[in-house]
Amino acid sequence: MTSIVHVPRVASAIQLKQSPLFAALPEALIQEIAQHFHLVQWEKGDYINPGNLMTQFYFLQAGQLEMKRNNPDTGREVTLDMLYPGDSFDITTLLDGKPHDVILEPITPSIQLISVPIAMMRKWIWTYPELNQQFLPYLAHKMREQEDRASSFVLHDVTTRLSRLILKHINRIQHYTGKKEDAQKTHLINGLSDDALARMVGSVRQVVNKQLQYWRSQGVIDKKRNQLIIKDLDAIYKEANLLHSNMQSKKP
Repeated sequence: MTSIVHVPRVASAIQLKQSPLFAALPEALIQEIAQHFHLVQWEKGDYINPGNLMTQFYFLQAGQLEMKRNNPDTGREVTLDMLYPGDSFDITTLLDGKPHDVILEPITPSIQLISVPIAMMRKWIWTYPELNQQFLPYLAHKMREQEDRASSFVLHDVTTRLSRLILKHINRIQHYTGKKEDAQKTHLINGLSDDALARMVGSVRQVVNKQLQYWRSQGVIDKKRNQLIIKDLDAIYKEANLLHSNMQSKKP
């Protein structure tokens, strides 16, 4: 495996605006800090040393990235976070300056990131009130996600957890290839294998696969490789014990 590749090119202000941390900043401030970011290219199957997170702070620009941990004794893995364009990592190390024992793995064939020295990112948060005002709500959002995930493992069964996971990740990556007039009728989950879904809901592939096959037999979903096509969204909401309005209010 190869290491993460740094592309010798400075990021643009437009690329910074993809992140919720920078989207609302004054244009002059974005232009000022953009010159300190550099582009990074990472192919699926490449390796990134978690130690890099001690020196660099990353923002995902394109693709999809899974952050997970494993138990070397049992081989079991659990997903800590699934990152999409605009997301940043690793906030834990940014806050406490300590190593973070995580595995970072691209889900898509390749991902693009921008990075900045983590010491500089810390300085900006303290120096610029405008950035601090964006950072705190983003941090709170991530904390709520972790709280919801932890409580879901204890309070809900696998079917409910899987339903809520599907609702959370629906259409996060737009990749619709069907008829234009049917675009609003089809809801997609892309790039997540049964193994990945199992890691995200704290279960095993066999259990998740059995539930997906049941939904498929009931006409709730269709499945093509690592793509879930949701055909009956109301049924997924019902399994999740949620109302449409509740899910809408939770969107960041």
